[in-house]
Amino acid sequence: MGKVIAGTTMSLDGFINDRNGSLSRLYPDLEALRETELLQEEMRTTGAAVMGRRAYDLAEGDLTGYEFQVPIFVLTHRVPEQAARGQNEKLTITFVTNGIESAIAQAKAAAGDKDVMVIGGANTAQQCIRARLVDELRIGIVPVLLGEGLRFFEHLSSEQLELEKTKIMESPGRTDIVFRVVK
Repeated sequence: MGKVIAGTTMSLDGFINDRNGSLSRLYPDLEALRETELLQEEMRTTGAAVMGRRAYDLAEGDLTGYEFQVPIFVLTHRVPEQAARGQNEKLTITFVTNGIESAIAQAKAAAGDKDVMVIGGANTAQQCIRARLVDELRIGIVPVLLGEGLRFFEHLSSEQLELEKTKIMESPGRTDIVFRVVK
């Protein structure tokens, strides 16, 4: 069985977007990011993804260029009337309204032996971490200081999460660190 992986890209001071919600300074060159060793590996080994509703809405209804062409489970309180474009035999969208545990269970079933990637949103990742559903954290650090915005680890409780660093990868403009969650 694959792993449940939560990841994000953040500024050196720990923000995943700026005070206006913009990601532009963290992703100045998306094409270069697609060529990184880490993203290429993730695209090969991901069998399903769990995404928060805000991240889904950021796609503005179009997932045709999305790097993960796998079943996506969108955690939401309300199902939109119209699903995103870009669905095909590999990329399907399922809206999950009964919690993170259900979203992860459905994604694991769809992924089979491959990994489940938790993407697009601090809140969704925080729910997974609090529920102890995450096996691995992948954090990309970009050498910019945003000063304020949304922090990835902002609303986690003080209970200790033990991590073991397993890999560091350098790419132009970013450093990616992989941590195993010790259970």
